Amino acid sequence: MTVPQVFRAAARLLVVNGLWKGDFCPDPRDRYVKTPHAERPLSIVAALMCVTTGDPHMGSKLADEAIVVLAMRLEVDGEAPDADLGRPWMAMHVDEWGDFEGRTAESAVAVLEAAADASEVSV
Repeated sequence: MTVPQVFRAAARLLVVNGLWKGDFCPDPRDRYVKTPHAERPLSIVAALMCVTTGDPHMGSKLADEAIVVLAMRLEVDGEAPDADLGRPWMAMHVDEWGDFEGRTAESAVAVLEAAADASEVSV
């Protein structure tokens, strides 16, 4: 799987499951919801991890690469992420963008598709 393929697969997953804000998925400790985590609405970062590992809580080198590429495309409050801070900060930047009030699954899908297109051109 390539980074553009990860973006497209994550976009499809968000179309099916929906976008979740505030955590990787609803009820991550399974107190109330019994549906498998990969079938629940997901944050963008969780969707990227899920399509590479099958688990929205488990990262991979490919998911990390996709997260960094996506983070560098997004601005939060007019600011790009600090590229020197590394993957955890990049993931937080992507999640912060996804958590923005009024953010929809459709806009997250559009950003993932655009990132896939741009990544294919640059490869």
